[in-house]
Amino acid sequence: MALRNAPFWLLVLLAVALRDSCDGASSHSMKYFFTSISEPSQGQPHFVEMGFVDSQVFVHYDSHSRRMKPRVSWMEKVGKGDPQYWDSQTQSARASEETFRGNLEILRSRYNQSEGLHTWQLMYGCEFQRERSKGRFWQYGYDGRTYITFDKEILTWVAPDPQAQITQRKWDAITAMNRRYKAYLEEECIEWLEKYLSYGNETLLRTEPPVVMMSSRTEVEDGMETHVCRVHGFYPREIDASWTRDGEVWLQDTFHGFLTPNADGTYHYWISIRVDPKERGRYRCRVEHDGLQDPLDLELKEPTDSKSNLWLIIGFVVAAQVVVGVIAGIVVFIINRPQEDYNAVPRRNQAI
Repeated sequence: MALRNAPFWLLVLLAVALRDSCDGASSHSMKYFFTSISEPSQGQPHFVEMGFVDSQVFVHYDSHSRRMKPRVSWMEKVGKGDPQYWDSQTQSARASEETFRGNLEILRSRYNQSEGLHTWQLMYGCEFQRERSKGRFWQYGYDGRTYITFDKEILTWVAPDPQAQITQRKWDAITAMNRRYKAYLEEECIEWLEKYLSYGNETLLRTEPPVVMMSSRTEVEDGMETHVCRVHGFYPREIDASWTRDGEVWLQDTFHGFLTPNADGTYHYWISIRVDPKERGRYRCRVEHDGLQDPLDLELKEPTDSKSNLWLIIGFVVAAQVVVGVIAGIVVFIINRPQEDYNAVPRRNQAI
């Protein structure tokens, strides 16, 4: 129930976090977020678009600047190849801005709501892992709930309530457009992701090995020890970090932190565990990453001045996550595709 009532931008970011798992082989993704707000807070734009390659913002538009702009240096290569690129992208973003504003009014009337804060959002994207595509999605949300989602397997829109079913019937009647959505998600989205990776290969395809730090403390209440294994400064984001006991993965009494980005584009992650001091020697922190030739296995050390060290680390991690949360609160975003491929992208500014 709490998630159902959460702002849709929060659900978007939760979706990003879930799709960007820290486990498994290296993967790459391209995601776009659009948000229109009926009554934004003072000074905030009512419409924002933002695009991500992996977790890196690469283009941005908002209703204050009214210009589509690059957010990474490697996107300037696109503009050099097509001098009209940014102007054409700006025009399409402005068109989406107007349509999204109109859809908000339609939805407020359709749900018989009074004036106030309402949001209309779109998120779509794709991902591939070891040359295998996955994670393709196209979804709209209204006021913190899923409004309508495209099912590319059966070429139809899925609507959870009667108001959204009005849109479903309207959009499903355009069968050619639904085929266009499927083709985009299954083929062109991956093609453009690969092209963007080639533009930003020095950043997006690099490998940075993790730095692993251990800290611990003894709990005053029961004499148990809490150990934290912090993994910092690695890229790409996929990493396997786990506690082992006698060489086997051990999940009991463990806690996993969030995989979060650093300011330099690398990532950090942490795990903690509570152990009996008498069994400390049975445990290890195991870390596997593409930047490491061999897995790291770090043994647990007896706590020494551990209280300050441990909570310094936890404080650093929590502070970093708060910063990410603040950024997340600002991220009510979306993006347009490069103009040379714009006509191949399904409409993102359809009236409902």
